[in-house]
Amino acid sequence: MPSPKESSPNSTLMTVKRMSHKVLDHSQLSRSAKSSLFSTISFAAIFFIIYADIFVSNLPMHTIDLRSHEVLDHNHVQTQVAQEQIESALTTEQSTPQPSIQAKIEELEDEIRDPLVPPENATREERLVWFRRKLPELGIIKSDKLSQQFHSRVLEFHNHGCSLQFYMVWLSPAKSFGERDFLTMDTLFKSHPQGCLMIISNSMDSARGYRILKPLLDRGFKILAIAPDLPFLVKNTPAESWLEELKSGRTDPGYIPLSQNLSNLIRLAMLYKYGGIYLDTDLIILKDLSGLRNAIGAQSLDSESKIWKRLNGAVMIFDINHPILLDFLEEFATTFNGNKWGHNGPYLVSRVIARLERSGRSLDYNLTILPPEAFYPLDWIRIHRIFRKPERQSESRAVEITLNELNASETYAVHLWNKRSRQLAIGEGSVMARLISEHCVICQDLYVS
Repeated sequence: MPSPKESSPNSTLMTVKRMSHKVLDHSQLSRSAKSSLFSTISFAAIFFIIYADIFVSNLPMHTIDLRSHEVLDHNHVQTQVAQEQIESALTTEQSTPQPSIQAKIEELEDEIRDPLVPPENATREERLVWFRRKLPELGIIKSDKLSQQFHSRVLEFHNHGCSLQFYMVWLSPAKSFGERDFLTMDTLFKSHPQGCLMIISNSMDSARGYRILKPLLDRGFKILAIAPDLPFLVKNTPAESWLEELKSGRTDPGYIPLSQNLSNLIRLAMLYKYGGIYLDTDLIILKDLSGLRNAIGAQSLDSESKIWKRLNGAVMIFDINHPILLDFLEEFATTFNGNKWGHNGPYLVSRVIARLERSGRSLDYNLTILPPEAFYPLDWIRIHRIFRKPERQSESRAVEITLNELNASETYAVHLWNKRSRQLAIGEGSVMARLISEHCVICQDLYVS
């Protein structure tokens, strides 16, 4: 996340409410024979490894260690099917012929490759040529047979007695959905056991995604990974024309991975179409969020005026069809910049609300701007501190003080600034370890980074 460097809006701003080869001779023929023997042995080894992996992945499903997600052949298995159908499909797979080695390798490559990441150091013209060539691969921006079921699946899922509707967006391969991302869901259901969580994701709406989510599903929590229908989400919004321009290949996606900016767009569109609570996947949820409405959190305050300097969209709570969301979508469409980090995310919500406050229209929107302690009690520079294992008595006391402050204050969640903290190990007895142990349901892989 960006460091707080933007200047404060003017004094008319709202006061803060308290509270993410070949020439052959004899010798060469000899070497060639040896090479063929070596290739045969290598092929046999690869064959053994891959089919050993298939055998392991076909074992009965139990609560899994998230460090060992198997590669599955799940081209025809989607999580919109009932749980029983998925498990039946996996059982059927065991009795059918296994795919060829080449098919297995191609499946693995498809899982790892992300077509939304542009080539490094490309000029604008080179990037546009690349993007137009990649357009057929970008299923996320099109409707297909699965995504066209999106709206009906959303409505059906929300009809399950949800106390609150939560959304996350995951546009990376399911293989990269890790322990830290799982912790956000784990702590969410601790404080919201009757909540419904929807993960907007093509990759997680799969057999692999189902296996990742299974530990929570087995405990009865309501969670659904669902492939989005982006054209439907932006239809009749200011972002509809932007998407059409993107699909035509006339819009420069920028050097920042397009998935980041599509994530920004999808969260806004989901909240506008359905209402609810959007969450990044690098949060530890501490408290019930049901008392918040039409709220967004300040990331930083001006040291003197105590008026917000920057807002952040890692947590957003809005009613369905709230007008500020249309303003956000219009800002996204008219000012899109894929070369400036944060421009279409935290800077966007800050720009729009600052303009509203300058115009005196913010009161008409019934917005609540929460102070940094609500979701961002530690900034990205200091976040490493809560991962450290206390080595001295004074450090142990500091851990207790910090925990008491977080639990007693108006802190609803702790944003972990994943770009800074993802590789940090969770020290035993650290603030992070204690927070997770006190606010998790499954609490697995606690000390894995």
